[in-house]
Amino acid sequence: MNCAAQPLCGVVEEHAGSGGKPDSTKSPGPGTLFLREQKNRSENHVITPSEQRPNQPATTNPSRTLNGLNAKPLAGAINTGAAGTTLGGAPRVDVKERAKQLGIEWVEKAPPADPEAIALIDADVAVRLRVIPLRVERGRLVVAMLDPLDIASVDELATLVGKPVTRIGLELAAFNELMREHFGTTAARMAASLAGDSDLAAGDLEHNLDAIEADDVHRMAEQPTLIHLVNLLLLEAIQSRTSDVHIEPFERELKVKYRIDGVLVEQPPPPKNLQPALIGRVKIMAGMNIAERYIPQDGHITLRFEGRKVDIRVSTVPTLYGESVVMRILDKSSLPLDLVHLGMSERHRAIIDKMIAKPHGLVLVTGPTGSGKTTSLYAALSKLYDPRKKIMTIEDPVEYELAGINQIPVNPKRGLTFATGLRSILRQDPDIIFVGEIRDSETVDIAIRSALTGHLIFSTLHTNDAISSVGRMIDMGAEPFLVASVLEGLLAQRLGRRICLACAKEVPLPEDVEHRLTHKERELLGGKQTVGTGCEKCKGAGFRGRLGFFELVRITAPLRAAISQGKSTMELRALVEHDFITMRDDGMLKAAAGITTPEEVLRATQDVEDAVI
Repeated sequence: MNCAAQPLCGVVEEHAGSGGKPDSTKSPGPGTLFLREQKNRSENHVITPSEQRPNQPATTNPSRTLNGLNAKPLAGAINTGAAGTTLGGAPRVDVKERAKQLGIEWVEKAPPADPEAIALIDADVAVRLRVIPLRVERGRLVVAMLDPLDIASVDELATLVGKPVTRIGLELAAFNELMREHFGTTAARMAASLAGDSDLAAGDLEHNLDAIEADDVHRMAEQPTLIHLVNLLLLEAIQSRTSDVHIEPFERELKVKYRIDGVLVEQPPPPKNLQPALIGRVKIMAGMNIAERYIPQDGHITLRFEGRKVDIRVSTVPTLYGESVVMRILDKSSLPLDLVHLGMSERHRAIIDKMIAKPHGLVLVTGPTGSGKTTSLYAALSKLYDPRKKIMTIEDPVEYELAGINQIPVNPKRGLTFATGLRSILRQDPDIIFVGEIRDSETVDIAIRSALTGHLIFSTLHTNDAISSVGRMIDMGAEPFLVASVLEGLLAQRLGRRICLACAKEVPLPEDVEHRLTHKERELLGGKQTVGTGCEKCKGAGFRGRLGFFELVRITAPLRAAISQGKSTMELRALVEHDFITMRDDGMLKAAAGITTPEEVLRATQDVEDAVI
């Protein structure tokens, strides 16, 4: 077997449609992806082409992989399979035992690596062959391997470096750690190598994307190196806890940005000449029409990562210099479905527990897009789940699948809107209903009437603060006395970044921040704040993860009476309970506790304070 022809590892293969051949204008299917597993190799024998029977069917489809060979998964970025298994499906304990029987050293922890040895091979070779050079010893190259019985990779490496190779077996976690440490961002390195292969000079880039035909885009998008580049962009994004991947075309460059913990972080840009092919590849994976470049499109990708399913929502819009692409990564494993992990205080959790325990009524969560409203309601639904209750949701779209809960995706093209879906849900005998968003008068009317008929309704609204939700519902046509009779609670929230605990440090409060604080807040902080200085765990950002800043309004009897009388928002705000805490106050308490910074609180709650004033 010619190992030199093997593709880069980490390839995410796309299911082909009928016949396995993609259409030149539309992608073949929903873009379901999976990681191809390598076939088990015999330790002492490799089948050569001459030994294969003429009529023996190929084990893989050559049209879907490079050179007809199986692809190796990406070491250092992808778990190679279920716990205790190797790439070929054999238990890792067997590989370990066989290696020891053959006298091959096996280590549990990552050994030190000599930079001179690391420099002997490129990153893509290390990833493809799953080898990490450690040192040169007596003229032999000592390498750490995930599978030291992979003779073909050893032979290829020996040929490449011109030295005999000594193998050392290494545990998966240690191997991944060592790979990330010494070979870094594989996608960035691959983009740089692709840029070097370009025949176009920087000043001669072709900006007339109309000149590129759909067939050309499809052909370019299926080129092996480009497929790997797109796959690695997605896999690295998932690894770094990215919520959105942005691909933005400009006149002279193509920018790639990851939104990590709510903040866009620019990545090393791929070469501009790859723009049509790279965007075309994403559109093929998402089931979009690659020939249509002048109208917005939406698509969906499903892939497997470390044994779990990850959904990616893809959106494209035409801009001045080509299509802008945003991929929203929905990784359920990174979703904390409990209110403690979301940063909700014990007092707020106690109130929420009382609200959601009611047999009927309406509970609203408010805030702008991306403030974590759906996540909070998912946490509440997970807490409420009971086999004796029927829970149904209607969402646009269904972001995460919840076990034991019937979830309905909105489909306006087929006539399934929030209003029509909610009507149908009521005929399904539900106990609890989650409506993704109250957008119009029809939806708010049905939601209120559903709560009046004995259902517990959860939903979201776009308002600046909690109490403004009342006025928003009345503006959409709801009768004040009906709103007063069904409303049980209002939760408003924003998201801020958590300080990385590994590098947290207490420092004096900066003067520019101190001037923006009230006297009460300055006393609370005591002239100090906790910040993250930046470390390996947070990749120098000083923050890792996010938490919520909440304000919670419980509908008391005086407040209910004022709502039914149509009182203004300012009058309603004066009637909230005496121990009511605003989002900003909640955030400052968390800043004083060293969980976040005052700057994060001010950034997240600035619009709320402006609205209140």
